[in-house]
Amino acid sequence: MEYRAKNKAAWEEAFDKRFPNWGDENHIRLKSEKLAFFDSDLKAELEQMSFEDKHVAQFCCNNGRELLSLVDFGAKSGVGFDFAENILEQAKDTAKRAGITNCSFVLTDILEIPESYHDQFDFILMTVGVIPWFADLASLFKKAADCLKSGGLLLINEAHPFCFMLPFAGEDCFDENNLDRLTYSYFRKEPWIETDGMEYLAGTYPSKPFTSYTHTMGSIFNALYAQGLKVIKLNEYDYDIGMGDAYDNRGYPLSYILIAEKEGGQGTVPCPPIAEKGKQ
Repeated sequence: MEYRAKNKAAWEEAFDKRFPNWGDENHIRLKSEKLAFFDSDLKAELEQMSFEDKHVAQFCCNNGRELLSLVDFGAKSGVGFDFAENILEQAKDTAKRAGITNCSFVLTDILEIPESYHDQFDFILMTVGVIPWFADLASLFKKAADCLKSGGLLLINEAHPFCFMLPFAGEDCFDENNLDRLTYSYFRKEPWIETDGMEYLAGTYPSKPFTSYTHTMGSIFNALYAQGLKVIKLNEYDYDIGMGDAYDNRGYPLSYILIAEKEGGQGTVPCPPIAEKGKQ
């Protein structure tokens, strides 16, 4: 719990230091675009699903823009969970400005989501950056399984574990002329502790510590299986979705979309057949 409390403080600090007007006009895109804030491959997956009469949730929903986009796509209701109080206030404000009334936001540590939300959702979304914030995937996926209805679906759109073997722009070991260099172990156990800010949100600054963890694809699959979540789709892509584009289109697995079903029947949100694809 200690590292998650520190992460909460670091995230709230980052939002206080955010770029001017960051996120303030998200409601405009929500009003004018279908499935705003999703990239083309994730949007294509979601467009093949029916969310009519479905209750959806997002773990670590940040400022709510993705969840609000999904609810606006046709879900009956949505609930976003996050531990950063000031970021959730923006999510609530965005919902109000966009006129989306069937979506709510809950301030909580994900692992402490109240039991009143157990067995409530047909679909749970986790987008890039969620998995690395948890040292213990079993606890994270147990909470997802608890909150899903029987046959419900969990969709994860995340950075591929391979990404964390690569040095990224800004690191001393990054060499733009040698992009075939692997620097870190795939099986790294030590946490990553960063104190130079949350760049996409507020730039670089001396920050409170952000602690994250890397997990192998095997550990992700095993943790899902142990909680009764059966993987029914895995698409891998050769482009990054959170750390930069230096390695895009070089044949490296850099991101993925995974869909898992809670044991107990066919997914309550119909899922299209498995199909491998990637940007060339």
